[in-house]
Amino acid sequence: MNIWSAISAVAAAIGSGGAQMVDRIVQFLVSVGDGRGDRAVAFTVAMIALSAKMAKADGVVTGDEEIAFLDVFDIPAGEERNVIRLFNLAKQDVAGFETYAERLAALFPGDEDIRVDILDALFHIAKADGVVHEHEVAYLTRIAEIFGLDARAFDQVFARHVRAEGDPYPVLGIAREASNDEIRSHYRRMVVETHPDRLIARGVPEEFVRIANDRLAALNVAYAKIAAERGM
Repeated sequence: MNIWSAISAVAAAIGSGGAQMVDRIVQFLVSVGDGRGDRAVAFTVAMIALSAKMAKADGVVTGDEEIAFLDVFDIPAGEERNVIRLFNLAKQDVAGFETYAERLAALFPGDEDIRVDILDALFHIAKADGVVHEHEVAYLTRIAEIFGLDARAFDQVFARHVRAEGDPYPVLGIAREASNDEIRSHYRRMVVETHPDRLIARGVPEEFVRIANDRLAALNVAYAKIAAERGM
């Protein structure tokens, strides 16, 4: 079963019963039992649900936010309606976003990397309308707390997407006091860890490689700025 067949199955299993969406999703994911594919489906369904909740975080659901998920995923023709259906059900569900985040954390116990991937993707969607609203930042901060991510991890993701201050050090996730050699070594390691194959191995769907591409672009810009400042 590929990821989009699985999403269709989730949509069919949920039917019109939005009130029990979370439990039915979790039950489905546990039942399919095919290893890494489960993680990709879990990632995708959780992104749909959390994105839908986030779209209301600033009190206004914009068209840009509603289509951002479709934009960042390479969804096969004909499957968009299932994604939109889950998105709309998640918006209507009585369960709060914290429930989705808690269930997702339980599906990926102790896996900080994929939790950072999810937070990264949510920031990408949050900025789809051109600005990350303070209520969206509060929403994403709460998700990070539920995920057990510390302030350093959150600040690094935040800096990658909200770079108005122009400070490249948080983007790289390294202290300003670091030596040139430490910065070079850290940057190279981050580039390797950001390769799409690394994300796919963690359970991020192949269709979502834009997370890696955007992250790599931010790292390159930050490193270039530091290198220019230091004459490296």
